[in-house]
Amino acid sequence: MDKNSLIYGYRLSGPNKGKPISGEEVEQGVSDEGCSWLHFDYTHPDSIAWIRQESDLEPVVIDALLSEETRPRATYLKGGVLISLRGVNLTSGSNPEDMVAIRVWIDEKRVISTRKRPLLSAQDIVALIDADEGPETPGEFVATLAARLIARMQDTIEDTEDRVAQIEEEVLTAESYSLRSEIADLRRQAISLRRYLAPQREAMLQLQSEKMVLFKPDDLVRLRETTDHLIRYIEDLDSVRDRAAVTQEELVNRLSEQLNNRMYVLSIVAAIFLPLGFFTGLLGINVGGIPGAENPDSFMIFILFLVVVVSLQVWLFKVRRWF
Repeated sequence: MDKNSLIYGYRLSGPNKGKPISGEEVEQGVSDEGCSWLHFDYTHPDSIAWIRQESDLEPVVIDALLSEETRPRATYLKGGVLISLRGVNLTSGSNPEDMVAIRVWIDEKRVISTRKRPLLSAQDIVALIDADEGPETPGEFVATLAARLIARMQDTIEDTEDRVAQIEEEVLTAESYSLRSEIADLRRQAISLRRYLAPQREAMLQLQSEKMVLFKPDDLVRLRETTDHLIRYIEDLDSVRDRAAVTQEELVNRLSEQLNNRMYVLSIVAAIFLPLGFFTGLLGINVGGIPGAENPDSFMIFILFLVVVVSLQVWLFKVRRWF
């Protein structure tokens, strides 16, 4: 089996607890001494071949482990549990809302998980195993994995809250249209994150049901604690989404008010110069009979006349409270 196919392989319990499992051992058949964990890249041909032909799993489980798209869920099937969870994508240069999925099958002796893109939570479990602090049972493995997935969401959720708070402050003084795109991106991120976290909450609650006999009381306590954190993050995302919507509406109102003020000023200026333009245009036509054409003082008289017209306009606008 290619080394890129089997990403991680470890014995979680038994006499060889913490020992890595190689691809050759997987092909020859992993012994039943203790519990083992096999973590595959489901896009690799060797992984597909082993899961389909050598894993002895039910067809529905095989399809779920190799599925390209899947929603978070937890399903009890013939002595085992099929689990699909998602974590925030923390890969450099990626969008956090582009969440990474991990699919897990557990029974009494095995934990088989698959993924397409790297998942830091799986690396956390490897570090725990190397430090001799890793999970020893399938139920403990799932509880640890879920806890690590949710814990790694904290920074992303807090950053989102900080961003919306900063934008709320900037809206009070901003006169730029650039904030609109920032708020739109923030709302899109919050909506995308919540779209996956809401079904994940249901999956976490399903893991705590009575059917899940593979979980010990301590595992269930950890799962409940993790679920509480997940629910709080979902509520935080709801708050971010609502605050971003209100902030966006306030920004639109402020920009509309600024535009209306500018249009108002332009309208006043146009109203003042409209009669002036009429008179200057009327007296500027090049035909005979224009009044004052032969009088050298007619220009100053006309200027005074325009000043009187402007003064009357300003008085009329003030009386009508147009400004």
